[in-house]
Amino acid sequence: MSRQSRRDFLKTAAAAGIGASFFIGGTKASGRVVGANDRIRVAVAGINGRGLAHIGINKKPGGFASLKNVEVAALADPDSRLFDDRSKRVQDWFGYTPKCYQDVRRVLDDPTIDAITIATPNHWHSLMTIWACQAGKHVYVEKPCSHNVFEGRKAVEAARKYNRLVQHGSQQRSSQVRADQMAALHAGKYGKLLVARGYCCKPRWSIGFKPTAAPPKELDFDLWLGPAAKQPYHENLVHYNWHWFWDTGNGDMGNQGIHEIDAARWGIKDATLPQRIWSLGGRWVDGPDYRDQGETPNMLLSVFEFGDVLMVFETRGLVQRKGTDSKKVFPAKVGNDFYTTEGRIDTKADRFYPRGGGRPVKVNFEGPRVMPGGMFGSFINTLRDGDFSKCNVDILEGHLSSAVCHLGNISYRLGKQVAYGQKPEHMGTNPQVHESFDTIRHNLAGAGFELDDKTYQVGPVLEFDPKAERFVDNEAANAMLTRPARPPFAVPDDV
Repeated sequence: MSRQSRRDFLKTAAAAGIGASFFIGGTKASGRVVGANDRIRVAVAGINGRGLAHIGINKKPGGFASLKNVEVAALADPDSRLFDDRSKRVQDWFGYTPKCYQDVRRVLDDPTIDAITIATPNHWHSLMTIWACQAGKHVYVEKPCSHNVFEGRKAVEAARKYNRLVQHGSQQRSSQVRADQMAALHAGKYGKLLVARGYCCKPRWSIGFKPTAAPPKELDFDLWLGPAAKQPYHENLVHYNWHWFWDTGNGDMGNQGIHEIDAARWGIKDATLPQRIWSLGGRWVDGPDYRDQGETPNMLLSVFEFGDVLMVFETRGLVQRKGTDSKKVFPAKVGNDFYTTEGRIDTKADRFYPRGGGRPVKVNFEGPRVMPGGMFGSFINTLRDGDFSKCNVDILEGHLSSAVCHLGNISYRLGKQVAYGQKPEHMGTNPQVHESFDTIRHNLAGAGFELDDKTYQVGPVLEFDPKAERFVDNEAANAMLTRPARPPFAVPDDV
């Protein structure tokens, strides 16, 4: 699919009545060099939900505004209803008032802004990252860094071309404990790794149905859609449930799950992208006829082959909600296990459990030192240091882990409905794969779903070329590595 060059982009922008200053000046990547004692001026894009944590006004002062010699100078969001509350909180908690913009392009025009942090819906992440790099800004981009594989690779190219620091919001990579665990796996201290397993099991029940309607007058809905397909407004999109629609989100595997996908891939030494992928699952909710407005699965099993190591990932949303005490409903679970020839590492407990039931021991290994400061402070510290190779989560790592999520979703989306009692032939014999499949069945039954006469969706086994980042002899799957362009919000071939 041909994408716009920057020259064509300028023509489209001019035709749409968009000011050219950003596109012309921005492509020079003329951002200033930040010194160790300079005040760093940050803009936060997307100021609902996760954006509150970026600013530092969620439940207590924190985020970027609490860091030494850092100022959250600007806020950007298509929904201007948020501006008064957010700017007042910054004023009350930190003593200054940020400028507020509906259009992020006006922020990128400002030469006094050094960095932008992106907490928008997923469908904006890559394009905003690219625009920011072109404008000479450094970037902290939330997970996943992309809506699809093509756009993630373009974000990497932009960071390299314009020599910008782009850090991905994979929080665990800023944990020294987690880095030590991964180093132990890579060194083989606890045996040879066989299976990297992750769990994303948080309450994701019905979102119901919201009727299409005119968007609120304070919301620039066309700008909110940006790179996503043009479509009517409804309240299940703005501000959170966009996660469960393919045009704007990636399901829970690309929401909470990418944290555990990233940890699982990190644990596989030298892993980039898998060679084979398959997924199965479905969307089960307690709405009318077991349907709601959401599109993405809330029960999903995905398996990825990285050479001789399997990655097994469980996404289960029919788990216990706050305020419920039903013993039948499965508890929430988020974390990672690594199965080796000698036993199992539970990263959350930071323990190694020897094969055969021996006494568990604390993981004891010293890995490479991470940049200190946590998820936000490490970004600022790396920027001040000037050596971007010290970044805890370089955009390339973010792209690869995000792409794993997308590949699993592609197999699911290409799947066919089969009777639930029928296990797919390609399931193999791995015990962790079968255990995850059985857990999904038991979880569904415990949540009150009768399965005897039901079907679920079984995706095909997809062969993938990690270097080319293309599926092998499967054009239907390759078409899903990107999405149709919507000018002037298209991610270009030439960044």
